Amino acid sequence: MNTEEVAKNLVEFCRKSEWMKAIDTLYSKDIVSVEPRAMENMPAEMRGIDQVRGKTDWWEKNMEVHDSKVSGPFVAGDTFVVRFDIDATDRNSKERMQMSEVGIYTVKDDKIAHERFLPLAD
Repeated sequence: MNTEEVAKNLVEFCRKSEWMKAIDTLYSKDIVSVEPRAMENMPAEMRGIDQVRGKTDWWEKNMEVHDSKVSGPFVAGDTFVVRFDIDATDRNSKERMQMSEVGIYTVKDDKIAHERFLPLAD
């Protein structure tokens, strides 16, 4: 798959909330994933598909997603961007939040090799 095909597939998986299927299908085993900051016992940067699966598993267990909108992809060369707008409640604190962020992805050898998430500025 070329970058555009990978990007379109990721958007489709995300629109269906099929996060693990996206990881299993589209991600490199050596994926590097970078969040804006460290979270609850998780560093901001994770390396390897098992760590990314763990982060995604944490998200699915701890967050109730009420609504999500996925926009894009925006593609150039080996890079693409996807915007995520998510309405979710933290199952532990019961705090409801609206989040907007973009994911910037780099494709290498037909797999997502790097992702970085940037939140919308307040």
